[in-house]
Amino acid sequence: MGRHEQREQVFRLLFQTEFHMPEEMPRQMRLFLEDNEEIGSQKDADYIETRCQSIREKIPEIDRLIDDNTVGWQTARMGKVELAVLRLAVYEMRYDQDIPEGVAIDEAVEIAKQYGQENSGGFVNAILGKIAKLKTQGD
Repeated sequence: MGRHEQREQVFRLLFQTEFHMPEEMPRQMRLFLEDNEEIGSQKDADYIETRCQSIREKIPEIDRLIDDNTVGWQTARMGKVELAVLRLAVYEMRYDQDIPEGVAIDEAVEIAKQYGQENSGGFVNAILGKIAKLKTQGD
């Protein structure tokens, strides 16, 4: 499984977190990983689970950053697809030094186009572009 496929699986698992209570998520993660034929190896399953848990731990910080860089769109009002994509991308941009910022943005836009509504790609791109500029300005 390549990075793109892993990222897509992490997105799908993050998306599910919006529909479950936090205490239900360990069981939901297990079910997702066990029942998912697209995940071919235990190594991939471990990566997906670890990445999702890492992102979930940072959600308060990530959501604050997203909220601070949107006008009229707080995370509480965003579509669940867009929110999951943004959380994944912001995590990669801020906390994963192995992923170039441009790759994180491009992948997020592609996932948003695939799973979201017609304007999801542009919406995600605009917010992530604004967040990327902050980093170059030194926050």
